[in-house]
Amino acid sequence: MLASRVSRRAVLAGAAAGAALTTVPALTTRAQAAEATTVTPSYRWRNAVIGGTGFVTGVLFHPSVRGLAYARTDIGGAYRWDDRVARWTPLTDQLGSDDWNLLGVEAIAVDPAHPNRLYLAVGTYAQSWASNGAVLRSEDRGTTWSRTDLTVKLGGNEDGRGAGERLLVDPRDSDTLWLGTRHDGLLKSTDRGATWAAVSGFPATASASGQGITFLVAVGRAVYAGWGDGDGTASAVNLYRTTDGTTWTAVPAQPTGTSAKVPIRAAYDARARELYVTYADAPGPNGQSTGSVHKLAVASGTWSEVTPVKPGGTTSDGSVDSFGYGGVAVDARRAGTVVVSTNNRWAAVDTLYRTTDGGRTWTSLKDAAVFDVSETPFLNWGADQPKFGWWIQAVAVDPYDSKHVVYGTGATLYGTRDLTHWAPRIRGLEETSVRQLISPPVGEAHLISASGDIGVMYHERLTASPSRGMATNPVFGSATGIAQAAGRPSYVVRTGFGDHGNGAYSRDGGRSWAPFAAQPDIAGDSPGPIATSADGGTLLWSFVHWDGTKYAAHRSADNGATWTEVSSFPKGATPVADPADPTLFYAYDTDTGTLYASTDSGVSFTARASGLPAGDSQFQLVAAPGRSGDLWLSVKWNGLYRSLDGGVGFSKVASCWASYTLGFGRPAPGADYPAIYQVGSTETITAVYRSDDEAQTWVRINDDQHQWGWTGQAIVGDPRVHGRVYLATNGRGIQYGEQI
Repeated sequence: MLASRVSRRAVLAGAAAGAALTTVPALTTRAQAAEATTVTPSYRWRNAVIGGTGFVTGVLFHPSVRGLAYARTDIGGAYRWDDRVARWTPLTDQLGSDDWNLLGVEAIAVDPAHPNRLYLAVGTYAQSWASNGAVLRSEDRGTTWSRTDLTVKLGGNEDGRGAGERLLVDPRDSDTLWLGTRHDGLLKSTDRGATWAAVSGFPATASASGQGITFLVAVGRAVYAGWGDGDGTASAVNLYRTTDGTTWTAVPAQPTGTSAKVPIRAAYDARARELYVTYADAPGPNGQSTGSVHKLAVASGTWSEVTPVKPGGTTSDGSVDSFGYGGVAVDARRAGTVVVSTNNRWAAVDTLYRTTDGGRTWTSLKDAAVFDVSETPFLNWGADQPKFGWWIQAVAVDPYDSKHVVYGTGATLYGTRDLTHWAPRIRGLEETSVRQLISPPVGEAHLISASGDIGVMYHERLTASPSRGMATNPVFGSATGIAQAAGRPSYVVRTGFGDHGNGAYSRDGGRSWAPFAAQPDIAGDSPGPIATSADGGTLLWSFVHWDGTKYAAHRSADNGATWTEVSSFPKGATPVADPADPTLFYAYDTDTGTLYASTDSGVSFTARASGLPAGDSQFQLVAAPGRSGDLWLSVKWNGLYRSLDGGVGFSKVASCWASYTLGFGRPAPGADYPAIYQVGSTETITAVYRSDDEAQTWVRINDDQHQWGWTGQAIVGDPRVHGRVYLATNGRGIQYGEQI
């Protein structure tokens, strides 16, 4: 194996010799790599609590079991509610990296006659590059699953993901299931989801870019299907039904026009025999400007418009009150009692409307709402931000408690027991897309996180939502970078898409923040990752636009007061500071497979090793803590490389054949090198591994029930607790594991 230490003199000597072409040994076979893996230790995995943080796209109370409910999310899987402990249980964590596309849940279905049966239609993206969807089937409420892979794609994170349930158990026959797709029409199963076939008699024709079937709902013994590809004209059809399970026809006299172009959701009031349908001019959750609510008296076939407030009015500030309608739920105990939600109502703020007289009159529940978000302080967005939420398309009324109402937003799930007092109902449900993690070596917090949508958080405790919520001054919608000065851990910097600036610094380890006094012009719409030198004296900020365009990095030596372009830095690369020498910085150019280094505090960069794997912007360069020039390069399926001379040359690590992300933690007792953690492959599967001997051998520390889909973004060990590791997921929040 390679030596574990390298001197500062050796690094500089290597740099003076010029860039070296890396010699790449032959790829280690999977069988050989498997020999380097030892017995798996016992680990306990939990979420570092934030509380929600993602789009809850559907909530479904079971009609036959008190206290049983299910929730679906756009990228974070499905959950089951346990009323006894007031907590959600994740149901899809067993999906591994190869199945990451199945963490988006398109639809949920339950069987009223068989309470233990549960079905999920899963598939995050319907694009050509995504894998096909699948149907998961359970006989024990999601504790265990059987799986049927489909030949079509589903879109749990596509436009229209907040529409109704596209999966339904037939009201006539529990063995029969229906599945509405976006681009492939209607599917049917007659063996409880084990096999599926296209329904040839469905009258609407699917398109490659449309919404297809937006919901399926049982109306007595009939089934109704919403159709989202109508053009909004007077002759358009957006609602079909079958009364015999074979023949589908258009529902007569249905609403038409722009405000009823796309049927979003439907709910059947069995006591009144009325079907309520919400509509908008677009599938949402964005892009809606008008909508309506209509009800159908099933016995007579008569339609009535019952829209609470018609979009298009003027708000108090003079702007147009544009929005659509989204969620709809009926009270199973009281005829004519219905709750609907507005959606995409940014000016006047979204709300829930409730009626007790079949839609003749409505009350806005927002007007009297009292919110308590003390359990999840990040929901205090600021004085100028509404608390009621946005992207409200999931609404449910408890069939056993008329005043128990819940609704999902783009950030959490709210609930009430009295129609007035609301609080997050989110324990156990974590859906954050996490981008970077820091575990400080000293101080109050063992973890600082940087995520999409919710910026940066300082985690004083791992078992409670951070008391300070999202980092403010400025507030970031999404974070793009975070870094801590290795030799001065009280100094932390962060970057992202901010409300009043795109960069900030902290002098107290991340407890409080101040914005940079200035920022490069390009930072406004292209903030990228940032690095700080070991002493905190130099900042390097890279810039990448959301469309992938890369720009020159900038340098500051005065805490962000002034910035200078670094033309020799590879555009768009992630800057990496040497943890021991404040004059050294590194950057890996993923376009060319070249390692660049600076020996003058980031003023200039020169190429060192070249000929390394290229072509993927997610390749990662990491510096080992406390050492100068000790670099590790994770290049996904190309393996893992290491340099001991500051990137002059790299050698391939033979103990694993794939490495997606890598980090370091406290050394094992008696060891003098940090523990290494990685998401990678030493065998045939991608898993989470730890090495206590400089990557000579690895132990797997997760198991088949704890995989969480895509986990290749970031991993870091705790420098104060050997064996504790923090793992970033794309949709299941921050997982942390501890050896037991």
